Amino acid sequence: MKKGWHITKDEGQVTVSRQLPARFDVSANTQLAGGSAVRIAMQVRQDMWRALQGLRGFSPVVQVTSVDGALNIEAGGRVMGNVASNLEADIQAVLENPKNRARWLKCAGYQRFKGAV
Repeated sequence: MKKGWHITKDEGQVTVSRQLPARFDVSANTQLAGGSAVRIAMQVRQDMWRALQGLRGFSPVVQVTSVDGALNIEAGGRVMGNVASNLEADIQAVLENPKNRARWLKCAGYQRFKGAV
C-alpha cells in the first residue's frame, strides 16, 4: 500500500487508515459474504477515496471484521471541520454499489462472488 497508509491487524479485524489512531467521525456499514479482509479493506478505501476526494479535510478509514465467515465493513473516517449532512449517504452509496461489491469480492478471492453480494 502507498506510503502513509496504516494497516492495523487485530484478531479477526483489519483497519486501513491514513492516521493513527483510526477515528470514525462519520461512517456507514455493510456486509459481504467473504474473502480476504485486507484486500477488501484496501479496495473499499480506494473507492471511497475516489468518490470523496474533493471533500476537504476528509481522511478515510475502513474496518473489516470477520464474523461467522462473513465480513462486516465499516467505512468512513476522520473529518476536520464540519461534516456534510449527506456524507454518510455518499459513503453508503459506495458500499452498496453492485459493481463495487462484485469487484471487491472478485479481488478478495471469494470464489462465489456472482450473486453473493
